[in-house]
Amino acid sequence: MIILGPPGSGKGTRAQLIGKIFGIPVITTGDMLRESVAKGTHRGKIAKGYMERGELVPDDIVIGVVEERLKRSDIEGGFILDGFPRNLRQAQALDRILNEKGEELDYVLNVTAKPSTIINRLSLRRSCPRCGAVYHLKDKPPKNDEICDECGTKLIQRSDDKEEVIRHRLQVYEAETRPLLEMYGNLGKVREISGELSIDDIPEAIKRALA
Repeated sequence: MIILGPPGSGKGTRAQLIGKIFGIPVITTGDMLRESVAKGTHRGKIAKGYMERGELVPDDIVIGVVEERLKRSDIEGGFILDGFPRNLRQAQALDRILNEKGEELDYVLNVTAKPSTIINRLSLRRSCPRCGAVYHLKDKPPKNDEICDECGTKLIQRSDDKEEVIRHRLQVYEAETRPLLEMYGNLGKVREISGELSIDDIPEAIKRALA
């Protein structure tokens, strides 16, 4: 399964819930790329500048990260991809990878949300640079002002969560990723779910969308 939607639409939350409902791993390319940046790998060094500007990381880097991940045995019972593919070339690469494994894509879940919702979510998001915990200053604030509840580290705002970068990321998404919805829609694989739902309503909405 693939989950699509603009940054900040709630893809990650929905992907994690789907993983729990169906007992399958969630493969998040953004997390894998950030890990590569933190470790200073060759791919990470190339990806870093693109990510800081809110631009898509070059296809060859992303495809290589995903292809390596899909060689692990834990995906044999299924998996969900969050953040890949993001354009037609990546989609073609995914088709190749799946064909080589004798697998076929089942669903594409498209998460929809208003731009104002997305900007509010991302511009108020804070992350812990030490343990990775994520907070929202309005909806899920830390107990102490911008200090991580888990480890006491000062929270940071990711460079790609600043409003001007968010707006650019949305433009990039529209240009690069929207064509995927048309392609997968023509194959009858697209299901839609709202990114505006409260977290308690999401599991039932997921089950309805995939019924």
